[in-house]
Amino acid sequence: MTRRARRNSSPTFKAKVALAAIKGEKTLADLAQQFDVTSQITRWRRQLLESAAGVFGSEAKLEATAPVIDVKTLHAKIGEWRWRMIFCPARSARPAF
Repeated sequence: MTRRARRNSSPTFKAKVALAAIKGEKTLADLAQQFDVTSQITRWRRQLLESAAGVFGSEAKLEATAPVIDVKTLHAKIGEWRWRMIFCPARSARPAF
């Protein structure tokens, strides 16, 4: 008896299967046969229902994930590059990092 290799399903495929399960037009057995998966359908459906609220979450979460920008450091770097372009035009073509 040979074992079937483990498959890694893409998130789009999982969403497609979970949405089909939520619709309820077919039984889980029919969906398992149609999409060639075994017991994951119920888990994917539950995960989709639990995390669906996150899609329509508040904007505060989006702002919290944005990186913090240090404006003073950026202005200092711009000033340094401007100085190099004015006083060292030959070396300004290649920035020193």
